[in-house]
Amino acid sequence: MKKSRGRTGRKRRRKRLQSFVDGVNCSHKLEYIKLKKWLKSRGFEDSNLRPVQFWDTGRGLMTTKALQAGDLVISLPEKCILTTGTVLSSGLGEYIMRWKPPVSPLIALCTFLIAEKHAGEKSLWKPYLDVLPKTYTCPVCLEHDVVSLLPEPLRKKAQEQRTLVHELYMSSKAFFSSLQPLFAENTETVFNYSALQWAWCTVNTRTIYMKHSQRECFSLEPDVYALAPYLDLLNHSPNVQVKAAFNEQTRSYEIWTNSQCKKYKEVFICYGPHDNQRLLLEYGFVAMNNPHSSVYVSPDTLLKYLPPLDKQRNAKISILKDRDFLGNLTFGWDGPSWRLLTALKLLSLEADEFTSWRRILLGDVISARNEQQTLTITAKICHFLIEETQHVLLQISQLKRNKENLKNQLALVEALHLEDLKILQKSAEILGNLNMATT
Repeated sequence: MKKSRGRTGRKRRRKRLQSFVDGVNCSHKLEYIKLKKWLKSRGFEDSNLRPVQFWDTGRGLMTTKALQAGDLVISLPEKCILTTGTVLSSGLGEYIMRWKPPVSPLIALCTFLIAEKHAGEKSLWKPYLDVLPKTYTCPVCLEHDVVSLLPEPLRKKAQEQRTLVHELYMSSKAFFSSLQPLFAENTETVFNYSALQWAWCTVNTRTIYMKHSQRECFSLEPDVYALAPYLDLLNHSPNVQVKAAFNEQTRSYEIWTNSQCKKYKEVFICYGPHDNQRLLLEYGFVAMNNPHSSVYVSPDTLLKYLPPLDKQRNAKISILKDRDFLGNLTFGWDGPSWRLLTALKLLSLEADEFTSWRRILLGDVISARNEQQTLTITAKICHFLIEETQHVLLQISQLKRNKENLKNQLALVEALHLEDLKILQKSAEILGNLNMATT
């Protein structure tokens, strides 16, 4: 009898271990125990979610019971949520109310995060601050060498993001100085650039949308940010659907799933139908096999493959420019986009066909010659982008060997280019099939 009980005990233990094959359970870690305790003291009912370090997605939440469509995933009471209201009721409140011109809701939250982090043990929000990432991988935090390896449209947006955060810092310095009475140290050391960078990324990557009424002590930017401890551990997947909103009746922020999730699996939410460039820009990660992802074709690349002696070349370019047809030209998992093909059809018109350009924009077929020419040029552009992507991937793998300190940042950019390469190879295959069908 004893023997068989031992075996079932072993079986049960094995079953429990198997439940974590996707990652390492973190529930027993001190910072999560403290966070759970802190949330409970603010009215949070323990849910079926457990923090786990997943092999493929990093830190996330696992469910201990199977979820069906229509189930409540998590309900976070208002008391647990950090908003501008929290900031105003803290010691910072009177300084914000006095300051002119008024600060933005975003700066108010960033200031609060920096001040609370600096307060250490004295902070009421310490259990939450302790589980926040110490560093981020948004473009604003990436090294210059890494930013230069991003695809062109994203590189431009990354530079804009860096400028934005730097300007935010410069324009807030006087306000930070006004907080000197609250600190023993010089405010310049507390509110330095890297502190603001960290706080800005915390709000930008983790905030949930919660509309607050306009307050006179803030600038006119919409006050829609809220930080949601524990709930913000949920990772993004483009393949799930959820309903998320603040419930006025229960005074809680609730997430309901429209998808199923098996027991002991990671629970995902969807941040929106974003492509990988947007995900990296806003959240600092890339989703593999993202159905919304696409590879952008710059106007320069587009024009590189057109006959330079075409007399109508400039007229064609201005038609496309005037009708906003030179941006958002892409290759996706289903091949070249309609916009890309339409732009190339117009650019491929022969002199005797040029007057038909309006019909092209309506989606008409002008001639077999035009269709064939368009496919040929599209395929050339696709192959050029494949070579370009392979070249960047080679650069990245060399840098990974030489720059140990940039390994994580480089791995992220590598993942983005690898996904692009898959999309381009799929598009090349589709174009090959189309070419065979038309010849």
